[in-house]
Amino acid sequence: MISELNCAGRKVKLDQPRVMGILNVTPDSFSDGGLWLDEDAAVNHALAMQEAGADIIDVGGESTRPGAQAVTLEQELERVIPVIQALASKLSIPVSIDTSKPEVMNAAVAEGAGMINDVCALRQEGAVQAAAELAVPVCIMHMQGVPRSMQVNPVYKDVGAEVRRFLLERAEACEQYGVAQENIVLDPGFGFGKTFSQNIDLFRDLPALVATGYPVLVGISRKAMIGQITGRETTGRMSGSVGAAVLAAGMGAAILRVHDVEETVDALKVVSALAPD
Repeated sequence: MISELNCAGRKVKLDQPRVMGILNVTPDSFSDGGLWLDEDAAVNHALAMQEAGADIIDVGGESTRPGAQAVTLEQELERVIPVIQALASKLSIPVSIDTSKPEVMNAAVAEGAGMINDVCALRQEGAVQAAAELAVPVCIMHMQGVPRSMQVNPVYKDVGAEVRRFLLERAEACEQYGVAQENIVLDPGFGFGKTFSQNIDLFRDLPALVATGYPVLVGISRKAMIGQITGRETTGRMSGSVGAAVLAAGMGAAILRVHDVEETVDALKVVSALAPD
C-alpha cells in the first residue's frame, strides 16, 4: 500500500482519508461555474479551504461536466496559471492541476503545482511522458467516452470489474513509461459515462478497487447521483455529498474530492472520534 504522496516536496500522508478542495476557475462547471473566475476570489477561496482543513487544492480551468465544451490550450493556461502562481507562495498544502493537456501539466508544475489530476488517464498525446518527466503524483480517472457525449447510453456488462481493469491497465502503461508506482492514484470516475444505477454499482465496488493497493480518489461531490438519491438541486446537495464522502472513506478511499471542505472535514473528525476501535 502507498502510504504517502510526495507532491513536489509537500507531502500528504495517507494514514487517514484526505480532503481535496475543488477550485474551478471556469465559467461553466456544473456546481460552481463562474464563482472563482476572478483571481483574487479564487485565491481567497483556496485559502479558506485550507483553513477549513483541506489537504490538497485542485485547480481546474476546463469544465468536464456532461455536455461541456472544450477550451483551447491558451484559454486554459490563462485561467489556471496566474492562480497557481499566486497560490504556490500562499498555501502550505499542495496544489493539484486538473487537466488532460501535457502543456498545462508542464506549465502548472513549473509554477508550483505538485500533483496532476487527469480525467483522461494520461491518454492524450504526450501526457504520460509529461507526467513521467514531472515526477509528481498523478490521479488517473476512468471515463467512458468524452465529456461532450459520455452520458449518451453508456453500456457495461460489469461496471466495477471493467472500470477496475481499465485503471489497472492504465497504471501499468504509466509505469512502463516511467511514472513511479508510488505516484499513481486511481479514480473510478463517478458520473463520467455512467448511468445512475451504474454509479451505484460502482460505488458499492469501491473496496475491490481499494484492494488493488493504489490510493483511490473519490469525486462524488454534488453530482447528479446525489441529486437523484435526495431529490435536491445542485446547491442543495451538500448533506448528501458529505454522507457519500464519509461512506467512501469508510470503504477505504484515500482522497475525497469535494466542494464542501469544512463540512466534510468535520464529518470525518466525528466518525474518527466515535467509531469503535
